[in-house]
Amino acid sequence: MSENKKEIPQLTDEELDNVADTAIEFLQKIISYYNVGEITINEYEGAEKELILDINGDDLAILIGQHGKTLDALQQIISILSYKKLGFYYPIIIDIEGYKSRQRIKLENMAKNIAKKAVKQQKAYSFYPMNPYKRRIIHTILAKDDKVETHSEGEGRNRHIVVTPVE
Repeated sequence: MSENKKEIPQLTDEELDNVADTAIEFLQKIISYYNVGEITINEYEGAEKELILDINGDDLAILIGQHGKTLDALQQIISILSYKKLGFYYPIIIDIEGYKSRQRIKLENMAKNIAKKAVKQQKAYSFYPMNPYKRRIIHTILAKDDKVETHSEGEGRNRHIVVTPVE
């Protein structure tokens, strides 16, 4: 995996609560500008020690946006604001009614299928360009497969993953 990975600090429960409270405070302020009605925000720790904030409510499609772009932007804003206030980086994932969980399952299946295809046909395959969050999911999933290697190519919005069979 060739993505730059930030070191996740070890936090006490109190410090982690502070990260969550900070992120939720910013999240609630931003969401208040949208007419989405009542919301609840559930917080929990993800498999990779990230803080996941899952928003639930009645009319949240506007917060997801087309292909999750608004949700990605919201997550980036919350991460930046939290970093500025806290003085350190801690991974925060914003999800809306499990949207990213469903997307993650799709990405995992797609990654496994591309890996099988690369091995079977003994040639490299490229994914379509995707954001760092999605690339990290694919790199992480395929890092467990000793039959393929992954790396990212391209710049900015054109950055994509290449899956290569191991010889």
